[in-house]
Amino acid sequence: MPLTRIIASDDPTSPRKGRGEVKNSHQRNRSMSNTEIEIVVDDPTAPEPDSPAVTDTRTVDVAVSLLLLALAFTLGADNWRTGISWDSTGPQAGYFPFYLSVILGGASLYGLVTTFLARGAPSETFVTRAQLRRVMAVFVPTLLFCLATQFLGLYVASFLLIAAFMRMVGKIALWKSLLTAFLFTAIMFVTFDIAFDVIMPKGPLEAAFGH
Repeated sequence: MPLTRIIASDDPTSPRKGRGEVKNSHQRNRSMSNTEIEIVVDDPTAPEPDSPAVTDTRTVDVAVSLLLLALAFTLGADNWRTGISWDSTGPQAGYFPFYLSVILGGASLYGLVTTFLARGAPSETFVTRAQLRRVMAVFVPTLLFCLATQFLGLYVASFLLIAAFMRMVGKIALWKSLLTAFLFTAIMFVTFDIAFDVIMPKGPLEAAFGH
């Protein structure tokens, strides 16, 4: 194993360095510069940075606080009707849910007050049009999947969801999308219905095959 003599000077052209030491110095410098290279990968499907805003954070904070306040009022009124006191057997059915509703309502009012007090401060963009488009590309098919499950069953709806996602969102070849969706759905059917005998929502296709 060759030994390298340590020299105080860092100048690769110093006359006190041998030819091998100069080569080692150049290799070290080259390896250090290689580690500093930043790799940037562009995403062609990324949202446009200059996309117009749909809404800001203040509007969303107010809307969510109002919805939670309405939920707290509804739950509180229902549990008040059920009973929120103590009887001979202990707390009534609405005791704990009522006070949880009170806490939820208080937190909602706190959010409304803090948002009102900060109304003069600039508000940040909550979501842009391009970002909302990407969210809807996932939310809408998922919502349709939940609705289709009620009529077509879990397995057929899963097959349609996976195939549509792979083809429309992932831009994957049609035959690959259909094959992957079929294999995944078949594995789900074997796992739940045959191996573990778990009853899952079924539709007319399963009924036609006697399941």
